[in-house]
Amino acid sequence: MNESGDGICVIVAAMNAEATVGRAVASALAEPEVREVLVVDDASEDATAHEAWRADDGSGRLRVLRAPRNLGPAAARNLAIVRSTAPLLAVLDADDMILPGRFAALADASRDWDMSADNLMFVGEDQAAEYAHLSAFATGGTAERMSFERFVAANISQAGRPRGELGFLKPVMRRAFLDRHGLRYDPRLRLGEDFDLYARMLLAGARFRLVAACGYLAIERPNSLSANHAPADLAALVEADDRMLAVHLKPDEREVLGQHRAQCAQRWHHRHFLDAKRKSGLVRALYENRDRPRLLIDAGFGVLRDKLALLRPVRGPAKGAAPAEPRFLIAP
Repeated sequence: MNESGDGICVIVAAMNAEATVGRAVASALAEPEVREVLVVDDASEDATAHEAWRADDGSGRLRVLRAPRNLGPAAARNLAIVRSTAPLLAVLDADDMILPGRFAALADASRDWDMSADNLMFVGEDQAAEYAHLSAFATGGTAERMSFERFVAANISQAGRPRGELGFLKPVMRRAFLDRHGLRYDPRLRLGEDFDLYARMLLAGARFRLVAACGYLAIERPNSLSANHAPADLAALVEADDRMLAVHLKPDEREVLGQHRAQCAQRWHHRHFLDAKRKSGLVRALYENRDRPRLLIDAGFGVLRDKLALLRPVRGPAKGAAPAEPRFLIAP
């Protein structure tokens, strides 16, 4: 255990993650700065809890909690925060990994930060073993202090560009700051819960440090929760933006958050209309939403965007080609 009092609790919310959770837990336990690893088995229907325990290193730092019902990632993480004791908190997704040496770079002895984040490297599952043993490394970028405007703007996606929203970051967070401002993950959210918490922390005055290093290995999966969200999940994220917009904001903060809300609303309307069309047919869906012109306009733009995407050529890897190079959340 770190005797300086800066021990880290790594929180792993896991649902039906028996294939990967052991790997995630082992990567966290390998870090000497980690005081405890808390796995919350979010009412899994497989052997997630068993596989988490199989990764135990005998140091007494691992605990596995079992949620009585499915809570969602936000509420599951809040449960772990309540049960943890370490002054620093870090989230690790159940299918991702921490690279050796990550926390030495992030959780130094300085007290000039409330959130400390590094870059993420995205790889496919078939490449995970190849990169898992890399040590945390410098990416060639520059360290910076994150502002609310910069953070929110970076979470507004652009067509034709790989997803690079900074809400994917996995910072180390000071428990004292969260407690002082009464902040936790919003359990109403099952999508964008990280973005929402980080944004509210920044509005509360958090000092958000982004270091010029990479120590987090994110595994890209087409069936991830963030890639398969329901209309209700998008609606909840719009409502979360509305709650932030209801407080006192500077003009630049309000403008960029309004842009984020508009994009989330467009996606919500698009998904809602497609579901209504699938359920009742096009004519019925149009009739049921006849008094919601904004929804119909947003849905129309979404359908057009999807059609245009289908016209773009899809270039897969050539036969015998080398595996794709990993990509970074923040381009070096």
